[in-house]
Amino acid sequence: MLVKTYSSTVEGIDARTITVEVNLSPGIRFLVVGLPDNAIRESQQRITAAFANNKLHMPGFNILVNMAPADMRKVGSHYDLPIAVGILAASKQVAAEPMLGKYILIGELSLDGTLLPVKGALPIAIQAWKEGFEGIVLPSANAREAAVVQNLKVYGADNLMQVVALLNGVSEIAPTTIDTREEYFSKVADFDIDFRDVKGQGEVKRALEIAAAGGHNVLMIGPPGAGKSMLAKRMPTITPPMTLAEALETTKIHSVAGKLSATDQGGLLTARPFRAPHHITSEVALVGGSVPPQPGEISLAHNGILFLDELPEFNRRTLEVLRQPLDEKRITISRAKYSVEYPANFMLIAAMNPCPCGYRTHPEKTCTCTPAAQSKYMNKISGPLMDRIDIQVEVIPVAVESMTRRMREGETSAQIRERVIAARERQNRRMQRDGYTHTHCNAMLTPEQMERYCRLDDESIELVQHAMSTMGLSGRAYDRILKVARTIADLAGSEEIGVDHIAEAIQYRSLDCNHLTDN
Repeated sequence: MLVKTYSSTVEGIDARTITVEVNLSPGIRFLVVGLPDNAIRESQQRITAAFANNKLHMPGFNILVNMAPADMRKVGSHYDLPIAVGILAASKQVAAEPMLGKYILIGELSLDGTLLPVKGALPIAIQAWKEGFEGIVLPSANAREAAVVQNLKVYGADNLMQVVALLNGVSEIAPTTIDTREEYFSKVADFDIDFRDVKGQGEVKRALEIAAAGGHNVLMIGPPGAGKSMLAKRMPTITPPMTLAEALETTKIHSVAGKLSATDQGGLLTARPFRAPHHITSEVALVGGSVPPQPGEISLAHNGILFLDELPEFNRRTLEVLRQPLDEKRITISRAKYSVEYPANFMLIAAMNPCPCGYRTHPEKTCTCTPAAQSKYMNKISGPLMDRIDIQVEVIPVAVESMTRRMREGETSAQIRERVIAARERQNRRMQRDGYTHTHCNAMLTPEQMERYCRLDDESIELVQHAMSTMGLSGRAYDRILKVARTIADLAGSEEIGVDHIAEAIQYRSLDCNHLTDN
């Protein structure tokens, strides 16, 4: 007897439906075809044990499982459930109708029949809805994640017997439902840190405000203990909230990476990601890859912040692979067996010391590094990568008098965030007015949009030309100056870029003067 069940596989951050055909014929073999990996081949042992421990009958026939399309490699243990259900339906232990052809089935079986959580439930549910399936049956640990998709019945089961009862029409499992919009608006980011905690550093706070308002990349350079990490960790408190579309896309990526089950939020992610990988992180862990392919840190930081502390301590090859994603906002990973694309629209916040000992710019301590050691240290960050960092700012240690004050001074994160949100709204209105739907902030401006929105008067042009010639800036640095100036103008509520805005943007390229680029 032939029975068809339906499952799904994830490619990048999207899913593709897989037909699982189970055929019983005389014999005693169990065979899976359709380019399965080892995890799928081993499903026979898990399914056999699960049947035995739940008093289900493993039919004494040839069991042929075909996974279509047959020319695409299948990876993962989440096919356990559709294969097991196909065997039960073919041996008439569960009813094939009315649900079997209308539902996607995913789930890994333990030996006692428990359904274990899987990766990629959200993109699989989205694809099921697009293809007109009525619902999806999956482990209960993934139910809220899949229920983000509206108009799709989501049944979360704890074990195989609950799925059997559901298919036979005797289950009391209620569909999991989530009001996506209510979920989005009800989850307000609550931070236990604040920019007001940082004493002094007014110039650096200003630079970070500009970065948050325009989505610009930032490099902070200063001695140990100056507050670089403290400032970076407070960036999420001033970034604008994610839109519903951004929240859905971010949740998809974390679903594919299997990160949602490790959080207490469940369902929809509404806080912008903040990823801070250690400097020993490998190239694959940073940009993605491996077998099966997984999104890396730059994709997990999509629509959020990637913080790289101690930037020169990262492997140089690892840092250089950031060049293309910083420009294109995505990463394409090609291997012999696959090619996937992940989104990577993140804001890069980096921090580093000015020299190996860290005290070259310290107002009180003396640097012990030789000029050659200083140059070698700075050259760990290549010129092309430095070019892609919009804002470069020096962080000077705060005086002891300021550190010992008991009263906190300065603006709160909420006050700064209000200005950031207002600047972003100006940018969005400008883009929507002219029909640009895929550009969300000034850092993403295309050459055509820069021509329209970053026009300069004669005085500003003269100032930029002077800076370009005296500082030896590249054409890319010139574009970054204009984008940052556009953001500064937006923060000031100005539709036109003035000479003051240009002058402030130029000062954030001061490190380019002293950086020794390589060829």
